Amino acid sequence: MELILKQDVQNLGFKDDVVEVKNGYGRNFLIPKGLAALATPSAKKVLAENLKQRAHKEKKIVDEANKTSEALKQLEIKIPAKVGVGTKLFGSISNIDLAAAIEKAGQSIDKKFITIKGGAVKRTGPYNAQIRLHREVIIEFPFEVVAEAK
Repeated sequence: MELILKQDVQNLGFKDDVVEVKNGYGRNFLIPKGLAALATPSAKKVLAENLKQRAHKEKKIVDEANKTSEALKQLEIKIPAKVGVGTKLFGSISNIDLAAAIEKAGQSIDKKFITIKGGAVKRTGPYNAQIRLHREVIIEFPFEVVAEAK
């Protein structure tokens, strides 16, 4: 089943993408929730025209995302956490904690755009996260989890 996404859908695509999904997923989840519409030939023509008109506006948004990525690359984030025996953490560090640390450093990134490889961090040390600022601008963001001073 071919659908046009009306909103960004995690692990599927971005707004205005034409995607191929299984019938049940499209019919029972995406379309009823208003996340997608059927990709009929007329809908595809309307989408192509809208994308053409929006192209130059999109360039401005991409430039802004590139500026934000440059600012993020300048940041050096160290997240303090309570540590047990060795390097093992009490609890874990997730994308929510990383988003809060970036916010403290002066940049605002929504937690849903941050992906930490391997899920949550459970040990101290250096790690990398992927931050998606735009569909075309995805950066690798290094950060470090350090032991909290007692």
